[in-house]
Amino acid sequence: MDPLTLIGAGVGAAATVAAAPAVLAAAGFTAGGIAAGSIASTMMSATAVANGGGIAAGSVVAVLQAAGAAGIPLAGQAVVGALGAAMGVAASMASNCTL
Repeated sequence: MDPLTLIGAGVGAAATVAAAPAVLAAAGFTAGGIAAGSIASTMMSATAVANGGGIAAGSVVAVLQAAGAAGIPLAGQAVVGALGAAMGVAASMASNCTL
């Protein structure tokens, strides 16, 4: 792998880990709970309807709300960073293509 691709991976990983809390908050998963009228509230409503009125522990909505309230745990940061690195590599490789 060339150095520019490695740099792309590093930048992608760092950027996604740094941006993830802001993205969660913007979606409505906040420390104070799910924000009214947000994407998170729409997701919560749909999940509750599908589950007979409750939100199951471990569901996507529950996990995202826990991360929004308490922060993203280290294992979650590793997953987010790996996804960001993959996107950084893809973007770097795409920008280096010649036709």
